[in-house]
Amino acid sequence: MFESAFVLHAICAVLYAGLAALVMLRGRGPGRALFAAASLATAAWAAMVAAMSFLPVAPLAFVLDLLRPALWLVFILHLYRRAALGGRHPTQVYLLLGFIAALAVGAILLTGTSAGGAYSLRNVWVMVLMGLAISTILVIENLYLSTREEVRWHVNLPCIALGALATYDAILAGDTLLFRGLSPLLFNGRPIAIGVVMPLLALAVSRNRRNWEADLRITRAAAVHTASLVMAGLFLLGLVGAGQAFRYFGGDWSGVAEIAIMFGGLVGVTVLATSRSARSRLRFLLIDHFFANRYDYRREWMRCITTLSATEGYIALHARVIRALADIVDSPGGLLFVREGEAGFEWAGSWSMPAATVSIPADDPIVTGLRGGEWIVEMADLPPREGLPSAWIATPLNHGGALIGFILLAPPRAPFGLDREVFDLLRVVGRQVATVVAEQRAAEVLMQTRQLHEYSKRFAFVAHDIKNVSTQLTLVLSNAEVHMENPEFQHDMLATIRAAVAKIGALIKRLEAPDSPVAQAVVQPAGRIAAIIANTGRATGMEIRFDNAGPDIGVAMAAASLDAVVTHLLNNAIEATRTAHPADAPPVQITLRHEGRRTLIDITDEGPGMTPDFVRDGLFRPFRTSKPGGSGIGAYQARELLREAGGDLVVITRPGAGTTMRVLLPAVEGVAA
Repeated sequence: MFESAFVLHAICAVLYAGLAALVMLRGRGPGRALFAAASLATAAWAAMVAAMSFLPVAPLAFVLDLLRPALWLVFILHLYRRAALGGRHPTQVYLLLGFIAALAVGAILLTGTSAGGAYSLRNVWVMVLMGLAISTILVIENLYLSTREEVRWHVNLPCIALGALATYDAILAGDTLLFRGLSPLLFNGRPIAIGVVMPLLALAVSRNRRNWEADLRITRAAAVHTASLVMAGLFLLGLVGAGQAFRYFGGDWSGVAEIAIMFGGLVGVTVLATSRSARSRLRFLLIDHFFANRYDYRREWMRCITTLSATEGYIALHARVIRALADIVDSPGGLLFVREGEAGFEWAGSWSMPAATVSIPADDPIVTGLRGGEWIVEMADLPPREGLPSAWIATPLNHGGALIGFILLAPPRAPFGLDREVFDLLRVVGRQVATVVAEQRAAEVLMQTRQLHEYSKRFAFVAHDIKNVSTQLTLVLSNAEVHMENPEFQHDMLATIRAAVAKIGALIKRLEAPDSPVAQAVVQPAGRIAAIIANTGRATGMEIRFDNAGPDIGVAMAAASLDAVVTHLLNNAIEATRTAHPADAPPVQITLRHEGRRTLIDITDEGPGMTPDFVRDGLFRPFRTSKPGGSGIGAYQARELLREAGGDLVVITRPGAGTTMRVLLPAVEGVAA
């Protein structure tokens, strides 16, 4: 065993002596000097342990065994110091070392004595080694997390190698404390572990040309995390001390008292770890004392944007905008007020606070105190009022220089000092929140405008259809003066009036429910066209020919919409034909056929036709018409209805050669509903 230990430690000494030489040959600098010193200390320790086989150098070997991890820790702290404070104010680094020293001294005082009452060198060595190992792991964790991802490769290999060595030392020290003796296997295996990580350190030296002066920084979250671990360690150390005191002075109750203290302490640590108030107090304590600025503005801005654009689950806008401001001062809730006209501000939502039952007039002290959106109002300076939950501060929502609202925030979880930095950040974030609120209100107005536009378009369509019905009834009345005594005419007149009444009722129903979806069904166009031809022919006395060339295939379109399209196009064709041939009007032709997956309905007249310019610029333009008394909405309505059903309207015309209005609809195989 002694021979193998000698060989392993001797090889380790040679390797790290060569590593130190490699570092010094590749350049100068504080980082390289510390790295070389730690490598030399490791080589010296390995040499002393190897010499223990034939020389009495055990005390020196134990001292070097503590100097080795201490120098590696100093090297990591060099990087950590730059990460934390940019090398300007090492106060936080020294404070961290002070906490670590307090932990080590407390542990030595509790466990450093032997059975005879004197301090044992072995116990002191074990506790110091344990403290150095834990400190190294803690600092490496924060160093790695605080390094930007694009430059993390500068410290990646040293963190892995030195973290592995610190973990091995912690295992060795813990095993020694647990079994009250040094494990030869773990002790002699340590040079193997140190030798295994040496290539990683050598590779880091060879590829790092910036002296380990990477652009690093520590975040406030990492500082809080570190302080939490250190404070938890101090608290547990205190519990261990109390348990030791009860063990020696508690008599028969010592065991029970020790169990009660340990269990109660663990429960207390858990409660504190899950308490947002405790975390807030710790965060404010660290930030106020160890950072020049209270806020990490990049992090605050990203947090604000994330909160405002949250998409996980349904989070109302008022809750998101309140929380965006509340998180800045660690407030647990708030109320949103927005301007409603010139009268004042109305409650628009709450987050973790009861609703307000009063409105805030424009001349209220809260509103005047905001000074147009440039000031923060502390509510403690104002008298409480009924219907308004007690609040802490009022933050303005300034959009484009105008106060569009404000947010009342609840008191924070922990005491929070208000200063210029807090006020400035609240005003800046308040402007961003105001932009979101203004955009949301503008979107609501736009949606309402769109709904009114849809309703007005629907009303225009209904008015045009009513005009068509009125035209048919007018023709019936004019013919009744001549054919009223004819029983067949009477029968046709009743049928026409009955159809007109039904259509008017359906149109009025569409106006009563403008937002209801249009019922879609598979209808057979042949039957609908035949009924329209019969009704229109009776009313106008015009000959209409219908050619159904194809199988009976349906179309997916509301029956009322299809009827409105065909009726309008047919009436226009009849009117155009009579305009061109007032004495002897030729018949209007309707052809139904199918091409592939499309249904085509051609309505052809022999009227005067239309120019290409009119088709392009005037035919489908609402409220533009060339006919006396026309509304200019029919062609636009027909095309819109067809496009809503997935079809379209094509115009085939030439001046003096008549017009064909071609209806295109997707064909559907099915039975009419």
